[in-house]
Amino acid sequence: MTGLVRAAAIGVALLSPAVHAQETTSNRVGATTDWSVFEETDPRECFAVSAPKESVNSRDGAPVQVQRGETLLFVFFRPAEGVNGQVSFTGGYPFAANSTVTLAIGGTNFTLFTEGEWAWPATPEDDARIVEAMRRGSDAVLTGVSGRGTQTQDTFSLLGFTASVDEARNRCAS
Repeated sequence: MTGLVRAAAIGVALLSPAVHAQETTSNRVGATTDWSVFEETDPRECFAVSAPKESVNSRDGAPVQVQRGETLLFVFFRPAEGVNGQVSFTGGYPFAANSTVTLAIGGTNFTLFTEGEWAWPATPEDDARIVEAMRRGSDAVLTGVSGRGTQTQDTFSLLGFTASVDEARNRCAS
């Protein structure tokens, strides 16, 4: 499956559960520093999630004030769907059509593909590489462009990431 086809297929599968999880869940089962762990049972889903520590919005190189929805970075586990460590990001606004988001961790850049307000890697192998980089890094910086042309740069702390993603993985493994 090509990266874009996989991205589109994942996008359809990802949007409904992720939106549902973030909007309705109160099943927080753990928290370590800057990351929280949630567990849902119907359907079975576990995820580690964090909000940015800093957000910078700019247009034409100048800082601007913008209204954004929730901005969150996730790692999902959905055993029934074979999802094991899927990285996803919601920027709190619709991304520019056919755009990508750059995810920078410790000097390494990764590309996330966008659809609507969501972005994710092209392949499960990319998910695994990103999760491994997040385990070693201290922060993750995601840079995207909105449909209105605003560039956003969100910085997420990775303090507590390893413990939280391990807990989410373990909760959905049993």
